[in-house]
Amino acid sequence: MTYLAGITSTGSKRPEALFGAGASGVPGRMTHSSGCRVWDDAGREYLDYVMALGAVALGYAHPAVVRAAVAAVEQGGVGPLPPVLEEEVAAELCRRIPMLERVRFLKTGAEAVAAAVRLARVATGREAVLGCGYHGWLDWCQGGDAAGVPAGTRALYGEIPFNDPARARDRIRAVGDRLAAVVMEPVILRPPDPEWLAVVREETARVGALLVVDEIKTVCRLGVGGGCERYGIRPDLIVLGKAIANGFPLAVVGGRAEIMELVTRTWISSTLATESVALAAAKATLAVVDEADVPAHITATGGRLLEGFRALAARHAGVIAGAAGIPEMCHLEYRDDALSARVAVACAERGLLLKRGAYNFVSLAHDAAIVDRSLALLDDALAAVSRS
Repeated sequence: MTYLAGITSTGSKRPEALFGAGASGVPGRMTHSSGCRVWDDAGREYLDYVMALGAVALGYAHPAVVRAAVAAVEQGGVGPLPPVLEEEVAAELCRRIPMLERVRFLKTGAEAVAAAVRLARVATGREAVLGCGYHGWLDWCQGGDAAGVPAGTRALYGEIPFNDPARARDRIRAVGDRLAAVVMEPVILRPPDPEWLAVVREETARVGALLVVDEIKTVCRLGVGGGCERYGIRPDLIVLGKAIANGFPLAVVGGRAEIMELVTRTWISSTLATESVALAAAKATLAVVDEADVPAHITATGGRLLEGFRALAARHAGVIAGAAGIPEMCHLEYRDDALSARVAVACAERGLLLKRGAYNFVSLAHDAAIVDRSLALLDDALAAVSRS
């Protein structure tokens, strides 16, 4: 039996998410991880491309990050005053990402995006929000008939389509002077179209709303500054998370100084927002990202993985419909969900962990030899599924 509701507290790590409903003989719990490998509670080793759902860009247990975190633990971790590290890490972020003039720390991406929306509502005096992508589980971004979310809250949220300039323009204009913010991910399965980016930026400004870019997945991968850096996006606010502390819980909302100063007119606070262990991990992570040019490594290594996915899609067309994403965040598209589950199980049996959908991630710990070995295991798994 399990004492956890839903098997685990993280939905994307549940067996049915990773391997499909009813899968047997698959890894259920892990004991430890290192580099790009994890070990389950039976002692089996796996090459991993889930990478903590994209939260790890350097590799698990990176020595520099571990040393920094351990030192922070030994120094107490938390206390009654703001830690020196809070200002140091804020300065490091603002130095590396010019669009950040002020920042605020939180623990999760979901609450950091919610904080950005709160600031946009304070800045504009409006309530409606349009989103594009996944922005977490909190009430403000749940549309439709989401259970447990008040109807009035759901009514304040709508969506704009990714890479569809005309429909995005129409949707923003339709909400008009009720719109507080547009919140967008810079990449959703494929790169953003420049015309779409221009329309979203121009139309948001035209109606007097703020543009918030959700860089939770893309920071320290597409560039230190994520999609904004790569694609030249000019947001009012940016949200960072996941890989920024290489798996330690830390998120950031930041942007223009005059908007960030509005935190004094509302309440955005968390007891553990500035515990120093995650801040120390983030400072060490940023140093390694610079020294090792981690985004360039991820692009090159991820490109090798994506090209391998495309070659396998052509070779196993009966199972795979294609490969999607960008080098830094890619995945296979299967003919149906049942096939994707069978392939995931076959991969696990061969010591390989792959997401069935968006996204798989490489890290600094992955290299060409590891990617080639992984593709050979995947090829064998696909062949076995095709034969069965």
